[in-house]
Amino acid sequence: MTCLYCDCFSGISGDMFLGALLDAGLPVETLSTQLKKLNLPEFQEAGKTKVFKGSLQATLLQMDIHQPAEDDQHHPHTHHRHYRDICQLIESSGLSEQVQQTSKKIFGKLAEAEARVHGSTIEEVHFHEVGAVDSILDIVGAAIGLEYFGVQQVFSSALPLGSGQVNTQHGLLPLPAPATMELIRMANAPVTGSKATSELVTPTGAAILSALAVFRQPEMKIQRVGIGAGQRDLEWPNILRVFIGEAGDDFCTHLEIETNIDDMNPQVYGHVITKLFQAGALDVFFTPIFMKKNRPATKISVIARKEDEQNISDLILRETSTLGVRVKPIWRHESGREFRNVETHYGIVPVKLKVSGDDILQAAPEFDRCVQLAEQNQVPVLQVLKEVEAQVTAHFKGQC
Repeated sequence: MTCLYCDCFSGISGDMFLGALLDAGLPVETLSTQLKKLNLPEFQEAGKTKVFKGSLQATLLQMDIHQPAEDDQHHPHTHHRHYRDICQLIESSGLSEQVQQTSKKIFGKLAEAEARVHGSTIEEVHFHEVGAVDSILDIVGAAIGLEYFGVQQVFSSALPLGSGQVNTQHGLLPLPAPATMELIRMANAPVTGSKATSELVTPTGAAILSALAVFRQPEMKIQRVGIGAGQRDLEWPNILRVFIGEAGDDFCTHLEIETNIDDMNPQVYGHVITKLFQAGALDVFFTPIFMKKNRPATKISVIARKEDEQNISDLILRETSTLGVRVKPIWRHESGREFRNVETHYGIVPVKLKVSGDDILQAAPEFDRCVQLAEQNQVPVLQVLKEVEAQVTAHFKGQC
């Protein structure tokens, strides 16, 4: 799996992230060509230049943006847009479906944060700085770069918090900006202190990570390193480093989430298992155990994808009497699967095939469908299963 790790020791902004992708090998011509599919009349061309931040060389993003004369000259590159306007702009472009979805996911996080900060709704959110042309280009450009490198998962370090104040369309605001802090909170992102009295993490940079990143350093084989330059000069190199590579063989993609319960009405367990599967659990199982004072109890175990950790954990805490859950990383090795329909005398039955290459190792009929056909035809379910087995053997003779 191709992953990207952001080393945010000096923070992150949209242009720093995109500059780092350019430094890592994203062709600037490709970026320009793709961004022009947005049909933004203000956008002319994307460029880059090498600069020094302290003693380190980095790539600085350059955007050639022509501002219409009727725009407010006191706030260049600013065009007020609603969330729905930006979505329509992206959806009407010629960009790939993946780039569109990633871009809208990032803007969705921004809209949610802005709505909460200003006591509004997502539909009513009126973007200011984040609705500016350069911010739109940074976010969509980030999605273009991630698709170019085939990145499947973004990771990030902890985020340093600067202090001070910043001028915005909403007036003078404290740093980190309220929308930035809301995005950090929404992502449950770890933060670190910093002596900087300037903005290190911008709303655009925070939105990219809030929408896409897992906040930890993965085990990976690094194939590319990109260094993006920030606009300001600080006491240290104001850069963002990104590492792109392949996750190691022991890379964790799944989790086992479990808890022990000895004080809950047994009737609730059936409801809980239904809710867990609806929330994306891959498997749920109960184990009878004994706890303190020799009390009989039940251990609830859930196999889930890593990205579903928070939802699954919250659901268990909300729907059961437990006070906490345990989370363990696990690794899965899976066989291939195919689903096909098999014709029988009683009706069509879906069959799940376990495959390895061109070989079919096993075939399992959909049991609920077999029960349904048995009731409709007033025959034992074993008879339907036997018929399905015969048809599977005939249909896949020599393959399984």
